[in-house]
Amino acid sequence: METLTESIYGSYENALRATMEDMKAKFNEIRDKIRDTKGEKPVDHILSRLKGEESMREKCFRKDYPVSTESAITRVKDAIGIRVVCSFIDDVYKVVDEIKKTPGWKVDVEKDYIRHAKANGYRSYHIILKVPNKYGGGDIDSFYAEIQIRTISMDTWASLEHQMRYKRNIKNQQLIEVELKRCADELASTDVSLQTIRDMITGDNEK
Repeated sequence: METLTESIYGSYENALRATMEDMKAKFNEIRDKIRDTKGEKPVDHILSRLKGEESMREKCFRKDYPVSTESAITRVKDAIGIRVVCSFIDDVYKVVDEIKKTPGWKVDVEKDYIRHAKANGYRSYHIILKVPNKYGGGDIDSFYAEIQIRTISMDTWASLEHQMRYKRNIKNQQLIEVELKRCADELASTDVSLQTIRDMITGDNEK
């Protein structure tokens, strides 16, 4: 077990950060490729993070894994996290297609919460990627990264829901959950309407 004074990522922390930066650069290339091909801005912004020490240790403990560097890198699959926030629903799927074409990136898990929303209304496209470790640190030759691709409205709802979910002593919890679900459904309907309007403008609906 790692001591609390050591990084949970051990000798791999720098390699993880370098890999994350490489992935961000690749997502910028994907954004530019789609923009140059379609003539429109497909990605509003890209966020990334290396999972925090406390959060990673807690997740290892919660999943009954040893709280160790090996668990953090090979068993918990979201040490690297990247969120790609797109303008329209179609853009999400264009980004997903480009991810699958990227050499060296292997899809480990894929979940489409846009077409199959969670019960609480959450929508997003999730991919767990296995990517090469080109920066050393030890014998582990690949890292996992969780990629979330979603629209601006999906991201807004998820961020606000996350903030409220961690409030304590909430009154009328059930009513609030119903209202959050209603908001999620309304935003999803708006996303579809905006996609339809864009298709009408660009002529994509005639293809």
